[in-house]
Formats: sequence, structure tokens, C-alpha cells
Amino acid sequence: MKSSWTGFRSPLAPGIDAFLAHKRALGCAFRVEELSLRLFDRFLLAQGLRTRDAVTVDVVDAFLASRPRKAPRSYNHLRCTLTRLFTWLAAHDQFGASPVRARPRRSGRVRLPFLFDDATARRLLDIASQLADRGGTVRRGPTYRVIFTLLYGLGLRVGEVARLCVGDVDLVRDVLTIRQTKFYKSRLVPFGPRIHTVLAERLAGRPGPSARPPTAPLFSLRGGRPVNPGTISQTFHQLVPRLGLSIPDGTERPRLHDLRHAFAVGTLLRWYRSGLDPSARLLHLSTFLGHVSPVSTAVYLTITPELLGEASARFEQSVRSALVEAPR
Repeated sequence: MKSSWTGFRSPLAPGIDAFLAHKRALGCAFRVEELSLRLFDRFLLAQGLRTRDAVTVDVVDAFLASRPRKAPRSYNHLRCTLTRLFTWLAAHDQFGASPVRARPRRSGRVRLPFLFDDATARRLLDIASQLADRGGTVRRGPTYRVIFTLLYGLGLRVGEVARLCVGDVDLVRDVLTIRQTKFYKSRLVPFGPRIHTVLAERLAGRPGPSARPPTAPLFSLRGGRPVNPGTISQTFHQLVPRLGLSIPDGTERPRLHDLRHAFAVGTLLRWYRSGLDPSARLLHLSTFLGHVSPVSTAVYLTITPELLGEASARFEQSVRSALVEAPR
């Protein structure tokens, strides 16, 4: 039986607490980072260290070696968390030079995310709508159809969809209120006629008005509780084999987050084809997705053959225009 968490207790405990409080005051959740620092704190206690000066390069190296991290990304995240901690401690005169000297691991071949197109997404929605109720669930199929529609059609995060309440849906202004999402920010997400119809049908299919106050979860399968993001992810992975997908070489198997990724890439592609300047509108997409800056949004904009073709055509057009307008 695991012991309950009682707080940081190593010689670095006050600094770790202050570091986490600082990051959260800036709007960072830092949940995974806190769990990593709990492991580090527990390791320091197990080594019998009593002072901050005892936390040396060898101690940090031993901790990193004690945590099996086969994937370079996972190891680098753990190492980066320690680096951030000691950099912050040094900046606030709570520690000397950082004892993190281990080098990050090099990632292997970068694999591209699977990008859903409209046809594949429609198959996913159709298969989801056929899900049967089980274990006391109600309207499981229609519920997942709407959930996956919002993930693909609006690029929402799975946690954002799971937390939606009845009162967050405004069918008059055609806008969703996404509350206290990543970085503790809220935002408004407008939607078009198709999403309007989907959400109107969802609300109409629920029990009478007296049973659905504004604070009631929009998506509930059992006992009035909001559907869990992890359950949504598990259901998605159960449905993927039924899609009969052909995964290109160098592409990851589909993940739930790829629906959001596909929305971002599809938006950029539509801008290209409509003659709009994507670079001038990237901030719009960043705001829509709830990112703190366009730099975060750029991660989603995977280069695909379609995007490369559109970008190449745009470049050739600009070069031709420049040649025509150039003085002879």
C-alpha cells in the first residue's frame, strides 16, 4: 500500500515548494513536473542527505540513472525539470552552480503524427455513433460522436471537452466558453452551422430543463458525472483498429491528440487555398487553440505534401510577381 503524500521533506524542500508556487503563479500547471520532483525529493531522503550542499553532480547523476527512461523524450523531460529547478534556485540565491551536468539524449528518427482527413474523421464518427450502452451508461454512441466531432471540428483538447457544462454552450451567439483550461486561462471558441446543429441536437436529447442546470456536465454517461478524459482516450484507441487505416512509413499510430493536430494543419491548408497569408493569421489560430504564443501553435503545423505544394505554389507566385514588377 502506497503511503500518502505528506509534502517535500528533503533539504531542498523549501526551494522546491517556492519554485512550484512561482511557476503556478505564472499560470503553469506543472503537475507532471511536481511528480518528478517528488521522486527526486524521495531519492534525496533515501540517500540520507541533510544539507543542500550535499546535493552534488554525482547525486543528481545517480538519481537520473535510478529512473528507467527508455524514451529519450521522457528522460529529457525529467532532466529538464531538474535543470529548471536548480536554475531557479541559483537565481534566487538558494543554490550555487547547477549540479545537472548530464547531457540530454538524442532522439531517434522523428515520426510524424497521423493526420485525419475529413473522410477518415467521418468514419470515426460513424463507428463511434454505433457504440452500445454498457455498465449502466446512457447514450454512449451519440455522446462519443459529439465528443469526437468537437475534438476534430474545433481542435479542442480532450480535457476541455470533458469539462464542458450545459451553460458553456451558447446557441444564440454560436460560441463555446472554455473555462480554466491549460495555463488556467478561459477563452471563447466560435463555431459554425454544422457544430451548431450537433450541439443543439445534443442538448435536445438530454432530459428536461429542470434536470440540466447550467453547471451540469454536457457529456455524462453514468450517474451525472462528467466523462473522464482517460475514458475518452481509451474509447478512441478501441475504435481505431476498426477504421482499417493504412499508416504511412515514418508516421505514428493515431492518438487522440491527432484530431486537434489535424484541425490545426487543415486550417493552415484552407488558408493557403483561399489565398490568405498563413503567417499573418497564425496568431488567430494560436488564440483559437488556447496557446500562449504562435510558437506553441507552430508545433502542430506538420509539413505534409499538401502543405508543401501550397507553400511552393505561393512562393513561385511571389517570385513571378517580383520579376514582373522589377525595373528593367
